[in-house]
Amino acid sequence: LEERNVTTFVELGPDGVLTAMAQDCLTRDDTTLVSALRSGRPELQSLATAVAGAHVHGVSPDWASVFAGTDTVRTDLPLYPFQRDTYWLDIGYWAGDMASAGLGVADHPLLGAAVALADSDGFLYTGRLALDTHPWLADHAVAGSVLLPGTAFVELAIRAGDQVGCDLLEELTLEAPLVLPEAGGVQLQLSVGAPDGSGRRSLTVYSRSEDSAVDEPWTRHASGVLGSGAPTASFDLAAWPPAGASALPVEGLYEGLAEAGLAYGPVFRGLTSAWRLGDEVFAELELPEGARSEAGAFGLHPALLDSALHVVGLGG
Repeated sequence: LEERNVTTFVELGPDGVLTAMAQDCLTRDDTTLVSALRSGRPELQSLATAVAGAHVHGVSPDWASVFAGTDTVRTDLPLYPFQRDTYWLDIGYWAGDMASAGLGVADHPLLGAAVALADSDGFLYTGRLALDTHPWLADHAVAGSVLLPGTAFVELAIRAGDQVGCDLLEELTLEAPLVLPEAGGVQLQLSVGAPDGSGRRSLTVYSRSEDSAVDEPWTRHASGVLGSGAPTASFDLAAWPPAGASALPVEGLYEGLAEAGLAYGPVFRGLTSAWRLGDEVFAELELPEGARSEAGAFGLHPALLDSALHVVGLGG
């Protein structure tokens, strides 16, 4: 039958025994196998499932015969296309009245306020990070502790660069991990220095517990340099996946990382497929639906960028 270009097989027996056997001997990828009845399942439900399965694969049954003897009538469908949008109630991150405190709104999910320093051409950003306000961060745990991912430091630096007209993150050194407590939060400060002769600016990121005394020292977590002149992308993704690329298996990646102490929750499990072409690795990433509503508030959502780095584990 396959040699005669038959692509749809319907098993008219009491179970799906022949359907299972046919899957082992057919070689075409476009074959549809349908079992009319299944042992232990209601006959009407099984038959309706079989008819529907054949229909969605291009087989047109005689619907008048299918619904003969019932009260079913034809109904016109709406003439407009369905928009598969999800409307989440997005309350955002409440920052309070910054103007009354002499500050500006940072307009970023990881930052609360921004202020231009009076005695220099620098800027200071402040914020509060906690699992009650940023619950997605709980999906990034290392050895049992929730850490602010390195990609979040990148996002903070990029946001600061946008504010001061720097489109290039030249350097970023992570000096100490930022551990988020199970209860309460941490105060965050991002300092951007005045430009030097070439327009480059230094940046530093500090934090301390929100319950700290006024004279308690801050911990410096990251330092870097902002500059200008970001290069244009040199790759071409007009064909996807790239011609000649070989698919890479991604199954079991996150289970293996968990065994190594990197417990990624759903938001950080964004790698869905990957390919290799020579020394390059290409990947497709996505955020779970619940995290997409706020993604537009970031330059690039840290969980999505973090997922891109997981491809390194597939690069050999």
